[in-house]
Amino acid sequence: MRMAGLFNRRAGPLLVAGLAGLLAGAVAGLGAGHALDVRQPTPRPSAQAGALNTARLDQALAVIKAAYYKPNLDYRKLAEGSVRGMVASLGDPYSYYLSPDQYHRLQQQDNALYSGIGIYLNAGACSGHPVVSGIVPGSPAEQRGIKTGDVLLSIDGTSTSSLPADRAATDIRGPSGTSVQLGLRRGHQTFRVKLIRASITVPTVRSADLGGGTLYLRVYEFDASTASNFHARLEQGLPTARGIVLDLRDNPGGLIEGAASVIGEFVSSGVALELRDRSGPPAEIRVSGSHAAASIPLVVLVNSNTASAAELVAGSLAAHGRARLVGTATFGKDSVQGDLPLAGGGALHLTVQRWFLPGGRSVNEAGLKPDVEVPLRGTEDMFNVAHLGRGHGLDAQLNRALALLDRR
Repeated sequence: MRMAGLFNRRAGPLLVAGLAGLLAGAVAGLGAGHALDVRQPTPRPSAQAGALNTARLDQALAVIKAAYYKPNLDYRKLAEGSVRGMVASLGDPYSYYLSPDQYHRLQQQDNALYSGIGIYLNAGACSGHPVVSGIVPGSPAEQRGIKTGDVLLSIDGTSTSSLPADRAATDIRGPSGTSVQLGLRRGHQTFRVKLIRASITVPTVRSADLGGGTLYLRVYEFDASTASNFHARLEQGLPTARGIVLDLRDNPGGLIEGAASVIGEFVSSGVALELRDRSGPPAEIRVSGSHAAASIPLVVLVNSNTASAAELVAGSLAAHGRARLVGTATFGKDSVQGDLPLAGGGALHLTVQRWFLPGGRSVNEAGLKPDVEVPLRGTEDMFNVAHLGRGHGLDAQLNRALALLDRR
């Protein structure tokens, strides 16, 4: 889950200023014709306990300059590699460096407009590779037959092993009309698919009247437009609704503000969530918003691809006694990432907080257990609100949710 607009402060540029100055200083004095003995003495440890050993970085760069076979070095790439390696050494799969191009593409996605193939990715708990957790209706991915559950093995021939799902998603994006080749695994079969990127406006919210006074709301992801789109769909359907099904299956999460807004539509007061950073007491985020559907019966659909901000919504609604959860156990991610811009472009995508449900409960790794566990035979059985004519007869999870609403 990510927080929008909270980290474009001085902390971002200052964080990289030291490293940028360090690299600039290391390069200084290594001009043409400057001889350097690569057998330099071991750098002295830093006098400050726990401080970055800048002398060691200086020496490493000097050795590369003096001894590497190819003389024409790309210092921009060296600088980016240093930052990338520093973040990777944190050992956090959700923290990584974003190049200027990757950061730009991520910002486009947050505004629900980007150029790509139209898939959502989650971390693969068992495979070590990202897994397709959702498909944008009408997208190149849907047209080429990519399915939820497909394991992403490579992007343009480069392995995705241990690659964070967010990073893989930004690597797949690119200019409209260009191609990208994905290596995929489906069951025991591996195959490659070449796709042509297209400009995609992501429909983060869709709705339908399922008859009998039931309003169905599907949230694909929480981005900057989700709160307003969800509210509009909700108000449109409320006059005839006697019950609501909120479908958060295959929702990988997104921005915490969008999640909190959806909680506020169904809960009238109290704590929506708790946020904790590395110091200080927990910060309680109170319920806010219009509370447009604070009393109408509600069932929430979840599955193993319901992650992060989507888990927050489902868990908070359940904690307030506002909804029963139907489906299968969720993904289990309670960390919050912030994008901290760097001087000269790019950003650090870092874990900066963890969120907790009202009362302090964590879902990390364990996920949420549904009140009513209902497996789905296959992803093709899931109701597709973008294709209403196909109906929901095969969707056992949705049908159980409708049965629960009928009993009230």
